[in-house]
Amino acid sequence: MDEKKYAKLEKETSPKTPILRNIIFAFLTGGTICLIGQFVSLFYMTFFDFTERTASNPTVSTMIFFAMLLTGFGLYKKIAQFGGAGSAVPITGFGNAVISAAIEHKSEGYVLGVGGNIFKLAGSVILFGVFSAFIVALIKTILVKLGVVSW
Repeated sequence: MDEKKYAKLEKETSPKTPILRNIIFAFLTGGTICLIGQFVSLFYMTFFDFTERTASNPTVSTMIFFAMLLTGFGLYKKIAQFGGAGSAVPITGFGNAVISAAIEHKSEGYVLGVGGNIFKLAGSVILFGVFSAFIVALIKTILVKLGVVSW
């Protein structure tokens, strides 16, 4: 069978991807996660005297904790199956990546299995996050030294 016939046969037999449905589910899932994050931030500002600016750190930590907890109970996988890319919101996706690698390698032992592989999936996120933060800080420092922007 040549390539054209194979491509035609594949196109005819493959199920069509419901793109619009996937977009809507991803939007709803990502939006719901962000809405929960906003409520967590409001919680810290209301009950712990955080400002809008300082509430971001405990909010991020709480959202990572929630994602890890949901992953541990096997619920984040169901959320990801429903919401697709919407569940990959950076904060909760990071928590899911860290804890799912730990769960996967738990059978190899806590030191070499969990400790050695916990950042296997999230390591690239940390690497590029730190690198991009360095580049942004470098650009801002240069702009401040040139007098273009102020702190």
